[in-house]
Amino acid sequence: MVVRDYVEWRNAARELVRAEVPPESLIGCCDDGRQRRLLDAEQTSMPSRAGSCPPLLTDAGSTELRVPREFLDLASAAACHRENGRWELLYRMLWRLTHGTPELLRLATDDDVRQFRRFAAVRRDVHKMHAFVRFRKIAGPKGDESFVAWHRPDHRIVRLAAPFFVRRFSVMRWAILTPDASALWDGESLRFGAGVAAPTGLRRDDLEGLWKAYYAATFNPARLNPKAMKREMALRHWPTLPEAELIPDLMRDVSRRVETMLETTEGFAMSAADFLPQEQDLESLREASAGCEGCPLYQDATQTVFGKGPEHARVVMVGEVPGDMEDRQGDPFVGPAGKLLDDALREAGIDRGTVYVTNAVKHFKFKIVGGGRRLHQKPGIREIKACKPWLEAELDAIQPEVVVCLGATAAQSVIATDFRITKQRGEVFHTDYAPVTLATYHPSAILRAPDKAARAKMYDMLLEDLRTAARHLDVAEPELAVER
Repeated sequence: MVVRDYVEWRNAARELVRAEVPPESLIGCCDDGRQRRLLDAEQTSMPSRAGSCPPLLTDAGSTELRVPREFLDLASAAACHRENGRWELLYRMLWRLTHGTPELLRLATDDDVRQFRRFAAVRRDVHKMHAFVRFRKIAGPKGDESFVAWHRPDHRIVRLAAPFFVRRFSVMRWAILTPDASALWDGESLRFGAGVAAPTGLRRDDLEGLWKAYYAATFNPARLNPKAMKREMALRHWPTLPEAELIPDLMRDVSRRVETMLETTEGFAMSAADFLPQEQDLESLREASAGCEGCPLYQDATQTVFGKGPEHARVVMVGEVPGDMEDRQGDPFVGPAGKLLDDALREAGIDRGTVYVTNAVKHFKFKIVGGGRRLHQKPGIREIKACKPWLEAELDAIQPEVVVCLGATAAQSVIATDFRITKQRGEVFHTDYAPVTLATYHPSAILRAPDKAARAKMYDMLLEDLRTAARHLDVAEPELAVER
C-alpha cells in the first residue's frame, strides 16, 4: 500500500499494527521495478487534522491500544514535511510506542525521535506563512471586492495555516495560492484546491502603497540587524512582499537616520541639556547635576554620580556608568574596578591624584536579581546621548590634554558611535575634547574575564594603553593623532 496524506497514513497504520507487521517488513516495488518502502510516497493531497478520522488504534472487541496525544499532534504536523521517508518514520515511531517503548518521546537523544521532531517543526513554516502572506485586492466574480495572495512555503502546510486567516480575515473573500495547494474562503466556508504556479497577472493596488508607507514610517534604524532579518525573512519570500522593495534603500540610509533620530529627539522628552547651569565651572555643574531628570535612570538611582578630580586635570578618565558602590557613595570608581584602575595608573607612571575620573552616564542603571541584589546593566544609546551634555560640559571646563575612554560605551560617546574597542583600542585620535584621545578596556571588563590568563592579558593591554597616554603628556602636538 502507498499513502499520500495523513488520513491515509492513520488508516493504513491502524491495520498494519493490528496485523503485527513490523516496520522492516514494509518493502514493496515501484512501477519501474525499483525497491521502495510501502509507506514512502510523495504527498499529492494536503494532510487533514488529526481529529478528522477514526481513533488511531482501535479494534472492535479488543483492548484499545493507546499512544500519547503529543504523538498524534506532532505526527499531523510531521506529515506536512516535504522530505521522503516521513511515512516510514511515523510508522516506526508508532510501532515502538506500542511495542515496549511507551516513553519514546521523552528519549531526546534517540535518532528516530530527533528526526520526528525535526519533521514536526514545520510549524515554524506555518508561522512564516502567517507573517509573510500579502493580499492584493481584485474584482470578485460578482463585482465585489476579493483578495488574493501567492506564497511559496517550504512544506505542504496550507491546511495547517489556513484557519488562522479565516479567524483574522473572516469578513473578506480571499484566496491563498501556493505551488502545492490553494485555500479559498468565501465568507462562510473554507475550501481547498490544487496548487498553482506563481501568477504573473496580479496588479498592484492602493493597499500596497499604504502598506509600504506604514512600513517605512515604522522602520526603526537603530534596531536593524541584517543577518537576523534575512534569517527570519528569507530572500526567497521577498518577491511577494511589497515592503521588500524599500529594504535596500532603508538599509543604506540607516546611519544618517540614527544620527538624525538621536540629534533631534535624544530618545527622551528631555536630556541633560535642560538641566545645565548658566555658570559651567565644575562646582556649578556638580551642584546642578544632582537634580538632573534628563532620562528615566534618575528614578531608581540613589543619586547622581558626578566626576571627581582636579579642576584642571591633564588626564580625564571616562568610564561607562556608576556601579552599585558608586551609587551609594556618590563618587566614581570607588569599587573593585576603581581599585584595579588605581593599580594600573600607578604601574603606568600616572599620578592618580592628578587624574579626573567620570562616567559617560551619571546614574546607576541596574536590575534587581535574587536576594534583592542590584545587578549592573549596560546603558542604552538613548541614555548615553541624553547624558552627554554633562560629559561635554565637564571636558569643556577641564580642557584636558589626554582623554582615556574606559570601555566601548565611553569611546562611542567621545570618539565615534561606531567605535569598536577590540579593533581600535590604543589608537590615538584628535577630538574636540582633547588633542590626545584613546580608548582601552574598562577595568570591570577585566574583572569579568573568564579566567586568570584572560584577565592578565587584558590587564597588560590596559597598562600598554595607559603608558601610551602617559607618553603623550609631555608632547604638545602629538604626531600620530588621527583627526575625528
